[in-house]
Amino acid sequence: MSSHGESFATLPVAPKPALRRFHQARWDEEIVFELSRPGRRGIGVPAPGAPLVELPDGVRRETPPALPELSQNQVVRHWFRLSQETLGADFNIDVGQGTCTMKYSPKVNDTFVRDPKVAELHPLQPESTVQGVLEVYWRLEQILREVSGMARVSLQPGAGSAAIYANIAMIRAYHASRGEGGQRDQVITTMFSHPSNAACAKVAGYEVITLMPDADGYPDIEALRAAVGPRTAALLITNPEDTGIFNPRIREFVELVHAAGGLACYDQANANGILGITRAREAGFDLCHFNLHKTFSTPHACGGPAAGACGVSEALVPFLPGPVVDRVGEEYRLTTPESSVGKIRPFLGVTPNVVRAYAWVMALGAEGLREVAETAVLNNNYLLHKVSRIPGASVPWPERRRVEQVRYSWQELSEETGVHSEEIGIRAADFGLHYWTSHHPYVVPEPFTLEPTESYSREDLDEYAAVLAHVAQEARTDPEFVKGAPYHQTVHRTDATCLDDPEQWAPTWRAYLRKHRR
Repeated sequence: MSSHGESFATLPVAPKPALRRFHQARWDEEIVFELSRPGRRGIGVPAPGAPLVELPDGVRRETPPALPELSQNQVVRHWFRLSQETLGADFNIDVGQGTCTMKYSPKVNDTFVRDPKVAELHPLQPESTVQGVLEVYWRLEQILREVSGMARVSLQPGAGSAAIYANIAMIRAYHASRGEGGQRDQVITTMFSHPSNAACAKVAGYEVITLMPDADGYPDIEALRAAVGPRTAALLITNPEDTGIFNPRIREFVELVHAAGGLACYDQANANGILGITRAREAGFDLCHFNLHKTFSTPHACGGPAAGACGVSEALVPFLPGPVVDRVGEEYRLTTPESSVGKIRPFLGVTPNVVRAYAWVMALGAEGLREVAETAVLNNNYLLHKVSRIPGASVPWPERRRVEQVRYSWQELSEETGVHSEEIGIRAADFGLHYWTSHHPYVVPEPFTLEPTESYSREDLDEYAAVLAHVAQEARTDPEFVKGAPYHQTVHRTDATCLDDPEQWAPTWRAYLRKHRR
């Protein structure tokens, strides 16, 4: 019964979501360098009040840098036009980024980091002048220690992949300190763990062994038994994996690696469904990392600047990347562990995102963090219920419970219509939405990966599922129409042929002029 005495069954039912009318702005906008005209100025820069510092020979430029010259209103128009051609987290229901935990980042946290007390800090200021920021670092470390169960945390890495590499570096240093650095040259990971685990291990010189899923969708434990041995340096594993499946035997995996003398490293980039429910150390892990730009609500910012956080057990504390922040009496000081693997990024870390993450956690409190996980799991399973009922969509290993995300498959629809997952995603962009397929190789055929997090309402999830159902129906009735999408977007299709040809890459204006404006 409701508070007004009527049965829930008699309350109005939310109407079926209408497909949102959407058409992306399109501007024939030139590159900012092409807009430049000699002599135009956006601001008046005063002459220096004191003589310029005398520079050594060969340091001072012979000619001024070739920067674009524009008026202020030109700059404003240019960047607003570009912003209108972007489909981002502030425009759409961003549940389709799969594995990236795209959640709402409260705008008040941006206000904090724009404050001059944060924005105008210099990384080389004396410690005595940045005690407030150092306290934020120290307090966030204490929170992440509690969340992970680890002995110490470093906030120095600049992103998730940087944190993974920091963990690999610590694993290598640990084994080297025991005289086993040359012997332990293999790292084990799993097919549905984040690819950065294998990539970072390979970059560090390790041979990578990849465990495939068994018939139940879990990493094959028998394959792990066969793989571990005296050459094992570590197991790097994500749990829940990118399928959304949580491995209930995870402690057994850790114990097998420990028995062989290796270390166990927990990739918790996507910890959104397990906050306050499971902890890395209690499963026996020696290292873990979080992506503050995922679970802890700081923006991805187009892939950076992100922020990673490495947690380690007591035995690995001496190897942490530094500096870390220690509290000595009432002061906060920067220190570097005695056997540190060194710096993973310049200076202390990505301070704006550390401040954002700290503000987010403090606004929620301990109970709020657990509610984040519970709501994320509820949202994910509600969306799973909706999407799995779309004809042509399926869920691999359907008997397995999902946590915070699901890797779905359009295989049935694709075999029936010839429309592929990428084409369905492109057509969905005509409704102001998008989704991500999966990491290569496509072990799940015709994949698409959704992760709704705790940020989205039931109405948002209904709308997203309705768009997918509509596009799936279009594929059945007019597959060529779907293949011809997008129709309401800024660009039609990107020519991908240049992506594997370094001769066509132009990361700078000079390279563009040299390669494409000859």
